[in-house]
Amino acid sequence: MRHIVSQSWLFEHGTDEDVVIADCRFQLGNPAAGQEAYAVDHIPGAVYFDLERDLSGPKSEHGGRHPLPDWNDFVIKLGEAGIHNETTVIAYDDQGGAMASRLWWMLYYLGHKRVFVLDGGYARWKESGYPVSDGPANEHPTLFEPKPLEHIVVGMEDVKSRIGRPGTVLIDSREERRYMGLEEAIDPIAGHIPGAKSYFWKGGLDEQGNNWKNEAELRERFAELRDADEIIVYCGSGVTACPNVLALQEAGFPNVKLYSGSWSDWVSYKDNPVATGRE
Repeated sequence: MRHIVSQSWLFEHGTDEDVVIADCRFQLGNPAAGQEAYAVDHIPGAVYFDLERDLSGPKSEHGGRHPLPDWNDFVIKLGEAGIHNETTVIAYDDQGGAMASRLWWMLYYLGHKRVFVLDGGYARWKESGYPVSDGPANEHPTLFEPKPLEHIVVGMEDVKSRIGRPGTVLIDSREERRYMGLEEAIDPIAGHIPGAKSYFWKGGLDEQGNNWKNEAELRERFAELRDADEIIVYCGSGVTACPNVLALQEAGFPNVKLYSGSWSDWVSYKDNPVATGRE
């Protein structure tokens, strides 16, 4: 697989000099839980990345609930964690890969080519009897040189201009009931961006919700998109869209972009159109 690494590979190579392991556990309803869980135990040597402190910037009127951070600050964090341009980064969480995929996408955006998400996550790691630790991270400060791929992220105006454009497909990564506008417990308006297709991000995982589907299964999942020229992916705040971006890349789709502000940004503009039901 292109962006997924197995538990056995990490066990064999996790202590290699050029490998940095990133613990991305985070609970949206309990922001302190991930850091607390990391303090109890984690994969030995892992450094902790917090969704809101490290992988997001401060919220404002627009930009969504988890806007991307200041890239200069994030690059400093990468260097402090021992990540340089040739480091192999393995990210994991215990949310099916959602938070780990956020770090994966951010590094990918910055031009880093050796970043992977751990298949099965932390729960499977412990269940399999692999070692855990409550010790400190293996941090060897270094410098990371960003080479941003600015074309893989879009903003609200970009999305608005593409609604109905032939060849462009919008993907909504939230649960179907939120997509359809039947319920919305987080954002002030229910529904979806007009024309978007519903692909709940967990559809990239197996029936148990643990391991990622293989490349052939993912190609089948996205079969109706094979003729798309451009795929733009969003979710509620730009986090769980990232595992769909990863899954699309695993399936071989080349032109996949993230609407980083996602639905929470879209509905912060009162005049933006909203659709409900299936499309």
